[in-house]
Amino acid sequence: MRHPSPPHSDDALFLDFDGTLVELAERPSLVQVPPELPGLLACAAAAVGEALAIISGRTLAAIDAQLAPMRFCGAGLHGAELRIDPREAAPPPDQALQHLVQRLALQLKGDEGIRLEDKGRALALHFRGAPERAAEAERLLREAVAGTDLEVIAGKCVFEARPRGVHKGNALRALMQQPLFAGRRPVYVGDDVTDEDGIKAAQSLGGIGIKVGDGLSAAGYHLENPAAVRAWLACGSARDAAAELRTVRNRLTDHHKSSL
Repeated sequence: MRHPSPPHSDDALFLDFDGTLVELAERPSLVQVPPELPGLLACAAAAVGEALAIISGRTLAAIDAQLAPMRFCGAGLHGAELRIDPREAAPPPDQALQHLVQRLALQLKGDEGIRLEDKGRALALHFRGAPERAAEAERLLREAVAGTDLEVIAGKCVFEARPRGVHKGNALRALMQQPLFAGRRPVYVGDDVTDEDGIKAAQSLGGIGIKVGDGLSAAGYHLENPAAVRAWLACGSARDAAAELRTVRNRLTDHHKSSL
């Protein structure tokens, strides 16, 4: 896989969050967000005409909390939540799965190795602190969602139950149909198995996929880690800012010549 060129002003950027913009942590609540990240994303969004979306397994409300005071277009819960206008607030929590959450919470009470995350319309079992218990975490989740419309997917030290048919590829396709994104080259950046749907969707629409970190991927491009992703975004913003500055200077020069 090759190193990608910096983002272009005609691109539409679709960015995963955990493991892509920020380093993974033992649990989502422990993620450290670099203080410069919200501003960097705002600059990157401006450089592509605001056609930037965060596509994450987290809820949109959780993403907003991590990137405050900035807010972006995006898809939460792999696409179960969709936001076209960044000015809109995130949808309120969905309580539809509370009976499953309560049952799993009782089963895992006091368990430090497998941790339950309630996402409202989805739920996840994290086992980063006990990777040897992967099979147990998968079994518990599959048993809990049996007979529902949820499907179980695997990620990095996590098994997640999400609405069937919902994935990041469909989220990208839905966003690409919106005027803000339509006609641009889709660029999807992600690190996990769940990001492969987004990568494949971007490439099928004439765009590119960028794999972050190690592992097999359908992506044609690669960035080493979240720090490299942030540097890549910064390069694109700086390049477009420099181009805009050159355009302004040329206009001023032309205006000065015409006034002579």
